[in-house]
Amino acid sequence: MARQPDQELGQVLVVIPTYNERDNIGKIVKRLHTALPDVHVLVVDDGSPDGTGQLADEMAAADDRVHVMHRTEKAGLGAAYVAGFQWALDRNYGVICEMDADGSHAPEQLHRLLDALPKADLVLGSRWVPGGEVVNWPAQRKFLSLGGSLYSRLALGANVRDMTGGFRAFRADTLRKLNLASVASAGYCFQIDLLWRTIELGFRVREVPITFLEREFGESKMSGNIVREALIRVTKWGLRRRGNQVKALLTGKKK
Repeated sequence: MARQPDQELGQVLVVIPTYNERDNIGKIVKRLHTALPDVHVLVVDDGSPDGTGQLADEMAAADDRVHVMHRTEKAGLGAAYVAGFQWALDRNYGVICEMDADGSHAPEQLHRLLDALPKADLVLGSRWVPGGEVVNWPAQRKFLSLGGSLYSRLALGANVRDMTGGFRAFRADTLRKLNLASVASAGYCFQIDLLWRTIELGFRVREVPITFLEREFGESKMSGNIVREALIRVTKWGLRRRGNQVKALLTGKKK
């Protein structure tokens, strides 16, 4: 069993968004609590028609470490995480983590992120640093992920290998300063959005290697619309960054 999180960081909450994850949510929470018994979980369910929300309620009734937020519609990953983050901040959790419900992120590796957090403000579980890997991904999906991270890194000038990953640990104080109310990214672009905000504010970002495993049950939420949203938004952010750099040069100020 991994050692428990640094108590000086405060209580850890893992936010897990769900939509039709009934076959997965019970298993992932059980694995998480086997690895890290003191960690709390918030399941944010977007009105899953398969009964995920009802199962989460049953889990919460039996375990005071499990909490559930019910949302009435499928409004996107970004909106689910923002709602979960705000719930956590309102209840004074010290560390707030992101994790998928489908088993892609191994709960047994969460301690790697938490171990790195005392010297960081945001820790990323990275597939693309030495020691990181993906398992059972088709070549097209791997190319899309690597290409998206590379394009985002170049457009935004960010020294981060895995820009799009969703296995993360934030200090609560970091999230409080990111202006979550202004986040409009709906799909996986949300991950780039929050990472870029964190970098722009000068927070310390670290990457630790993880193994990403393709889901065994259920369907991936990736779609063409999600990819297009990310491409458009990252391009806009990159152009704004370039514009600010040019403006700074013209006015004699560093940016």
